Amino acid sequence: MIDLRDQAVHRSPEELLKHLERFELKPKFSIGVWYFFPPGGRFHEPYVEKGTIEDVINIIYEMHDQGLLDEETGVEAHYPNEVSWENIDLYRQLRRETGIRVVDVVPNLFYERRFEFGSLSNPDDKIRRFAIERLIETLKISKELETDLVVIWPGIDGYENPFAVDFYGMWDRFERAVAEAMDTVPGVRVAIEPKPYEPRGNNIYRNTANGILMARNVEALLRNEENRKLLEEGHAMVGLNPEVGHVLMGHEELAYALASIMREGRLAHTHWNSQPLGNYDQDLNVGVLGLDQLYAALFVLKMYGYNRYFGIDINPERIPIETAITLNMNAIRAACARINSLDYERIVEAMFNPSENRGVIEDVLTRSLAPPSARLHEIPKK
Repeated sequence: MIDLRDQAVHRSPEELLKHLERFELKPKFSIGVWYFFPPGGRFHEPYVEKGTIEDVINIIYEMHDQGLLDEETGVEAHYPNEVSWENIDLYRQLRRETGIRVVDVVPNLFYERRFEFGSLSNPDDKIRRFAIERLIETLKISKELETDLVVIWPGIDGYENPFAVDFYGMWDRFERAVAEAMDTVPGVRVAIEPKPYEPRGNNIYRNTANGILMARNVEALLRNEENRKLLEEGHAMVGLNPEVGHVLMGHEELAYALASIMREGRLAHTHWNSQPLGNYDQDLNVGVLGLDQLYAALFVLKMYGYNRYFGIDINPERIPIETAITLNMNAIRAACARINSLDYERIVEAMFNPSENRGVIEDVLTRSLAPPSARLHEIPKK
């Protein structure tokens, strides 16, 4: 069990300054195998020929040999269409030869026709049982591969018409299903990935607050002794995997959302891209939009000690996959380097004594982004 408990530490001004000066954001990355060969959309054909999982893993080998990926890189894949008991040896061999391992497995609970009316929340007992068994198998293969967690994205659970929806039943069925699977395969952390809409008009867990409530509800249902012991030790058995695009689709403030999750020690993994507020889920490259959100979010991660993976979750329809992954890693590394070089003494003083430091935080941020040739004045002190 990866220890996330330090995320919840609330520091005094003196402790915070020491922490900011000592703790560095050192991003390690995970990449999802699903976007190596992007499919077409509703309105266009695929722009690249479809490849196999073997093709994906060969590209990872090549990027590793070129020095673009290192042994700390993680892989993410869906069960059973991308990682399964039949192809598990491909991932084992990748780890043996490069150090690159599977860090999370995602149960595919959204694509197949049988999930038309939901997966774990489906009112049809047979379909819900099928979904529970798939989650159980995902937990088993995750344990076999020694991953950090299982991520659940409930993309097809939800509704379009808000009239006459059995909300209590929908939530209850989903949460009891997750708890049953976790108690069947104990000791594996699960993380929910909220999203406000798409593909359903309204997804079952729309935003960060919904995800936190879901996590608490599932943990309250766990009965397995191993799971209960971990909970009693203060570990979060159910965390969150927020995706930047999903947070912004719901018009949430990214820094606020991440802080809300870390306050409970539940930030198990993160997915990064860029996204306009609202709009459909675009999965654009990191840094293309919303630099303000990016820098504020990274500062929150530094303040509260995030040291887990930065998952690249993109849809590189028009850019070669090797280029897209490199661009995104570079953007995150560059932004982390900026955050690691700020004047923390001025920031902490302004955070806790704002009346005597008007405009100081903005000045620190401006100066951190300015090129050496910029002609900047000192802000007046009044």
